[in-house]
Amino acid sequence: MLSYQHSYHAGNLADVHKHSLLAWMLDYLTTKDKPLSYLETHAGRALYDLTGAAALKTGEAARGIEKVQDWFAPAHPYARVLKSVRDSDGPAAYPGSPLIAALILRETDSLHLAELHPQEHAALYLALSPYAAKIHLRDGFEMAHALTPPMPRRGLMLIDPSFEVKEDYDAIPRHIAKVTRAWNIGIIALWYPILTSKAHLPMLNALSSAHPDALRHEVQFPPARPGHGMVGSGMFVINPPYGLADEARNLSQKYQTL
Repeated sequence: MLSYQHSYHAGNLADVHKHSLLAWMLDYLTTKDKPLSYLETHAGRALYDLTGAAALKTGEAARGIEKVQDWFAPAHPYARVLKSVRDSDGPAAYPGSPLIAALILRETDSLHLAELHPQEHAALYLALSPYAAKIHLRDGFEMAHALTPPMPRRGLMLIDPSFEVKEDYDAIPRHIAKVTRAWNIGIIALWYPILTSKAHLPMLNALSSAHPDALRHEVQFPPARPGHGMVGSGMFVINPPYGLADEARNLSQKYQTL
């Protein structure tokens, strides 16, 4: 959806959920010397200013990362990335998932990032210019199908659409089925919103039926504003790395304190 810009929501409680698990997975994968591929279908701009007009308009970051940053010990990969970004770009900087990946992965690893929104793509290109990332101005699912299986074959794909297009809920299981047929060893991580409308449930039922061994992790939190339909965040991870379930359980305990 070309109208969607994540700046309004950067650093919110859903981002904390998604980004902390993503950072953990990428850090875990880099403990082995073997190179890996990282693919992201809906990258966004990679670097956000939490004092910008968009972030201040919603106040979601103030109730998100700014409130819960102490959940993560300094050695946690999410905390390490956040500190690195704020040391270089200021205390109000927040890294999106492409920058988290670029800071954790190594020179031997491959990064492919898709972003179709012209302004977000331009910002992404600028933010990732110091890194050897391949940035695609194209539909994320087109990129995913064109590049799977990637080289190296070991790796992770993050699928993080805006879900502003209702058809996404129907299309995503079909896209993931095609990706997993082409790349059966890949870690496929889908972020999705927990909605009061329950619109996400048919998608999750289809995915759970097709991938019974996947990790489905959800956290609940108060709506960003009265009447807002998102009341939680989910991650559906196919071929989850060893230890991710424990990390997710620890994170669940933290969300229960909200």
